[in-house]
Amino acid sequence: MKKLFVFLALLFVSYLGFSQILKPVKWSFSSSSISEKEAYVIFTVNIDKGWHVYSQNIGEGGPVPTSFSFEKSKDYNLIGKPSESPKAESAYDKNFGLQISWHEKQAVFKQKIRLNKSEVNVKGTLEFMVCNDKQCLPPEDIDFSIDVKAGKVVKAETAVSKITPETKETLLIDTIKKIDSPVIAGSTPKVNTSSVVEKIEQKSTRKSLWAIFIAGFIGGFLALIMPCIFPMLPLTVSYFTKKAGSRAKAITHAGIYGLSIIVIYVALGLLITGFFGSDALNSMASNGIFNFLFFLMLIVFAISFFGAFEITLPNSWANKMDEKSDKGGLIGLFFMAFALALVSFSCTGPIIGTLLVQAATMGERTGPAVGMFGFSLALAIPFTLFAAFPSLLKSLPKSGGWLNTVKVALGFIELAMAFKFLSNVDLAYHWELLDREVFLVLWIVIFAMLGFYILGKLKFSHDSDLPFITVPRLFISIIILAFTVYMIPGLWGAPLKAISAWMPPQTTQDFDLYTNSLSSHPITQDTVKKKYGGLFKAPLNLDAFFDYEQGLAYAKQQKKPVLIDFTGHSCVNCRKMEASVWSAPEVLERLNNDYVLISLYVDDKTDLSESEQFVSSFSGKKIKTLGNKWSDFQASKFKTNSQPYYVLVDGDGNVLVPPQAFNLDVKNYVDFLDSGKAAYQKEKK
Repeated sequence: MKKLFVFLALLFVSYLGFSQILKPVKWSFSSSSISEKEAYVIFTVNIDKGWHVYSQNIGEGGPVPTSFSFEKSKDYNLIGKPSESPKAESAYDKNFGLQISWHEKQAVFKQKIRLNKSEVNVKGTLEFMVCNDKQCLPPEDIDFSIDVKAGKVVKAETAVSKITPETKETLLIDTIKKIDSPVIAGSTPKVNTSSVVEKIEQKSTRKSLWAIFIAGFIGGFLALIMPCIFPMLPLTVSYFTKKAGSRAKAITHAGIYGLSIIVIYVALGLLITGFFGSDALNSMASNGIFNFLFFLMLIVFAISFFGAFEITLPNSWANKMDEKSDKGGLIGLFFMAFALALVSFSCTGPIIGTLLVQAATMGERTGPAVGMFGFSLALAIPFTLFAAFPSLLKSLPKSGGWLNTVKVALGFIELAMAFKFLSNVDLAYHWELLDREVFLVLWIVIFAMLGFYILGKLKFSHDSDLPFITVPRLFISIIILAFTVYMIPGLWGAPLKAISAWMPPQTTQDFDLYTNSLSSHPITQDTVKKKYGGLFKAPLNLDAFFDYEQGLAYAKQQKKPVLIDFTGHSCVNCRKMEASVWSAPEVLERLNNDYVLISLYVDDKTDLSESEQFVSSFSGKKIKTLGNKWSDFQASKFKTNSQPYYVLVDGDGNVLVPPQAFNLDVKNYVDFLDSGKAAYQKEKK
């Protein structure tokens, strides 16, 4: 079993070096007047630390140089070739056998032009390549279109960065020039929402990290009352008190001991963070193989908590740490904490493993470190607190059978969580084995058994006899059994909004009285055959397209704006938005009447035909599945890979208002839809 756990852990770690979205450079375009007849067209590139963009002056056989191609026009003439500043760094590269020149941090390229009119528009394409000391990204082409006025300085900036998600006014910006990523060939200038997107993602990231921290803190508290740790609490504090000789010294030793616990677990989180890469965690949430591995891991953890076996680390590790702890001083205290971490692994391992899985599915790079900080903080505080106030130890409950009850109860919860990850795989591969009814039946049985276990009606091999029911057990069992009863109406389609994010979508329900009662009126059901319509079903009886081009063409025909819904089978927050926000009557009405809905599943595993497969110009990867296609589309066009993500566009794909992410405020979503509709109507005028 140790080998199985190590094998799963290695698989868990090894995957995380893949599927990163790398955009280390940002281009912006502007113009600067020299005189009434001459001006500069300016190209500024900002480069992330560790990366470099090559100079224009690269010999044949070397990396792709930065180059500019201008469309011919009678309105202006080019004067010379583009200059570049600051002076490029240069060195001999043995890989190419050439003297190579490059720019780091920032570079400015200027093309001088002679104006034949007072106002001209300079169009063309730039090509560049970006590398670091480990890898190079595929060469990229970016189209530019820059307005130049004689005698005036016209910076190609947008005001979008000042617009908040709550803005209700329309956004009609004719000269958008700031470009952060490749645009689709043939597209017209459109709203550049990059700064707004960054603000939304930063806000979402803060919420996610807080959620991970809280989950870690709760996990640490649960670990504290497990059989492997709780009995050690009074013994360790008594050790500090007796050996220190004074209360002040005991508090100091306990504080250092607690700080060592935090350092050890945070170091584990940082190690995982450094190994993973910036966006690899997010890709795990939508990966079928790893969702299935998570399912198996949680099943193993649950069986371990039920008492069938213990997941332990080699005894030699704990013995070595125990030997080093005898040295005394700060080092001794640190190794005492290390010994605690190793000895208690049979209890903490499943909790830590579950926490890391949670961090992986939330896709935050610093998630593991933040989660481990919360976990270790919950462990460390009691040791310091009880060392400062030893009399509080008397108020602690005595060790006994209740500790094993906590462990078994966690086993039931681990088992319930496991089916969430199996559901993700089932949805992504369209197995249709674990639909909403089956999932609910499993959860109802699991939590009913947990309620009866707390009442003492079920007993495991390591459980003590329970002669009577205590008041805390009674109330806990009432809560659990009440939750069980709450889920039962879901078998007939009740939305169960409190847990909708964890269940398969409502569309997998065979017998659904709730959805059929909604006042949805599909507008294209009888007239348009949907591409991929046999694979997907829109929630709430909404009429949706599942192919971007088809949906866009229909919207153009119907003269309606489009809501692009970047979603996923494994997206917990997507289900929450659908159940809590989209189901609101005022939102549902607008989705039905005002918009053409296009739902794009970024984690779907349906294979594309050979003719539809391609190599992404954005990531350089082979796009083989439907999910790959929409994930690449979202990343390349909108520079984000998180879900849910909602974009309002017109029939040509031009963004109308700043996109939005997860937000359960119904009024905010209504305002979002209304502002998009207003922008579309104003654009058409």
